[in-house]
Amino acid sequence: MAANHFGKDDIVIEKRETLFQGFYRLDKLHLRHRQFAGGMGPLLTRELFVRPPAVGVLIYDPATDEVLLIEQCRVGALDDIHPWQMEIVAGLVEPGEQPEDVVRREAEEEAGVVLGKVERVMEFMPSPGASDERFALYVASADLSQAGGVHGLPEEGEDIRVNVMSVNQALSALDRGRINNAPCILALQWLALNKPRLLARWKK
Repeated sequence: MAANHFGKDDIVIEKRETLFQGFYRLDKLHLRHRQFAGGMGPLLTRELFVRPPAVGVLIYDPATDEVLLIEQCRVGALDDIHPWQMEIVAGLVEPGEQPEDVVRREAEEEAGVVLGKVERVMEFMPSPGASDERFALYVASADLSQAGGVHGLPEEGEDIRVNVMSVNQALSALDRGRINNAPCILALQWLALNKPRLLARWKK
């Protein structure tokens, strides 16, 4: 039996309203969608957290086999054992901006590092059950011999500490649960699986 393959045309949005508009937006949708058993399903009400696209970059020094991770307090992790999250450098893409330009800018603002080679790794949706956010993940080379300290834009309340560690140390932190946010997990696991191929490309 052939599988059903549904798309946008199989969803009917009967009403959409904005409940809140601030730095982010919260919409309420009234919709129906086609069901696997056939026909349209019942009317559903869902809240949608509307966010601009985001980018993040895992900064890697191939000369020392080290990565740069940043650490900052995150409101979404207030009830977590680690409110100060270990993360990759990341930021939002404003209208008219190119993602790679944002990656390079954020690396300088959040970590004080100038990137060398930059590669796009993947795009994913962190939480499609509640948000339309799309996150583009990159990996980039950099000289981390002088990296460290506290960075960020004071006018945005940023207080960001830079941590440089070996890839093995980062993977150990991942195994211990010290790193528990999706972009950083995906970035480190991708590097662990693809490091030989990445280094071969960068040597060309």
